[in-house]
Amino acid sequence: MEPNSSAATVAARAGSRLFEQIGCALCHTPTIVTAPEGTPINGGTFTVPAALGDKAFHPFSDFLLHDVGTGDGIVQNGGPRTRNRLRTAPLWGVRVRNRLMHDGESVTFDDAIQRHRGEAAFVTGNYQRLSGQQKRLISKFLESL
Repeated sequence: MEPNSSAATVAARAGSRLFEQIGCALCHTPTIVTAPEGTPINGGTFTVPAALGDKAFHPFSDFLLHDVGTGDGIVQNGGPRTRNRLRTAPLWGVRVRNRLMHDGESVTFDDAIQRHRGEAAFVTGNYQRLSGQQKRLISKFLESL
């Protein structure tokens, strides 16, 4: 995938600020830093090497399970309470996807955002209170990822 030059535009930067302000970044975490070099993980079966230690990457996901009201009833690795929870999808590369959300039922950013319920209902409410222009800025930001 080619780098996207639209990430540096004024509109994308403004949309990024709105994305954070309304709460999207609580789950769609912009930056994650890997564990430090030498950290034992997986019960000590792996030690983080220098090549992987202390590296920042930008997935726009926390990779955690959340109930956003669109779950499919499939139990995840956490037992029955995970039945309607979904792993936060990374938004990196979302600009090249033509289907959104875990089920592919959304084809626009606006629809995907509007479908967030459950734990994300307050963020969806924040989004709904934005002006049309502000919503377009968020779309410009997502188109830059």
